Amino acid sequence: MHFTISREALLKPLQLVAGVVERRQTLPVLSNVLLEVRGQQLSLTGTDLEVELIGRVMLDDRAVDGEITVPARKLMDICKSLPSDALIDIRLDEQKLLVKAGRSRFSLSTLPARDFPMVEESHGSLNFSLAQARLRRLIERTSFAMAQQDVRYYLNGMLLEVSAGQLRAVATDGHRLAMCVLESSIEAQERHQVIVPRKGILELQRLLTEPDELVGIVLSPNHIRATAGDFTFTSKLVDGKFPDYQRVLPRNGDKLVVADRQALREALSRTAILSNEKYRGIRLLLASGLLKIQANNPEQEEAEEELQADYFGEALEVGFNVSYLLDVLGVMTTEQVRITLADANSSALLQEAGNDDSTYVVMPMRL
Repeated sequence: MHFTISREALLKPLQLVAGVVERRQTLPVLSNVLLEVRGQQLSLTGTDLEVELIGRVMLDDRAVDGEITVPARKLMDICKSLPSDALIDIRLDEQKLLVKAGRSRFSLSTLPARDFPMVEESHGSLNFSLAQARLRRLIERTSFAMAQQDVRYYLNGMLLEVSAGQLRAVATDGHRLAMCVLESSIEAQERHQVIVPRKGILELQRLLTEPDELVGIVLSPNHIRATAGDFTFTSKLVDGKFPDYQRVLPRNGDKLVVADRQALREALSRTAILSNEKYRGIRLLLASGLLKIQANNPEQEEAEEELQADYFGEALEVGFNVSYLLDVLGVMTTEQVRITLADANSSALLQEAGNDDSTYVVMPMRL
């Protein structure tokens, strides 16, 4: 194997592929990236057995075919440290990968390509394409609510639900829920649900860098595969039953608050400074035309903010984890936010004013 490539052409795919590779591995070959040269195409593959990412680059000059695996982080760090206009010469010499650029010389250890695990091909049961910007928005709107290392493993990921003309994303950690729906021209005869693991979602999001270009999605019984430009991403699916999100959505809310989103976000951020650091609890006190936010902590410190809000109903006091409210307000983009409440023991329903494609549910806290 022998090829030359510019630093810029190699660095982008290498950084994306190396992002999949875990630093601490039980199998040494999983710390490596697989390099394959076929004709004038270089392929780079990284995997952690759950998620696989393949990047492809066309080479300008003729190359010698071959394949080998090398330490992903070391190769990436070498690339990063070279001058931006460097031309890199990469050659396999017996069991070492020789990397040359200008006056720099590096010799990297290798492991055979045959030891590198590949995700098995499985036939897709559903194929569709959509603009990268639309899929990215769907992920950005919901991914913050995914659980991290929950024993209910099916919460450590995102539900993607495909039905005729719609793609829906739902994430929950048991304390809050985020849901976003986009209309699309997907032709699905019946509802199709898959749970994509947390790491798979975050890697897929990193891949969607060209807003106007299409990303092709293939769903199979055990995998999701996405192809965007020169990259192919594959992730195993979580085997489990996602909670029925329809049952979580509050239906009996009769108290509607409409407030300036940015003003509310800033007021919550300031109040949070004096909330209990462990539980992050704050109180919302509603009265006609007014929203009051209060926080206190074990040191007997207190914070209070007052906001004007469109609210005409009976007085209500309810507690929430302020971090959950801030996460929701952080992904919204409209000037105003709608909050629907029922009583002090019921979940709050948050939506953008004038836009119903995203829905957020936050459970109350006893304070």
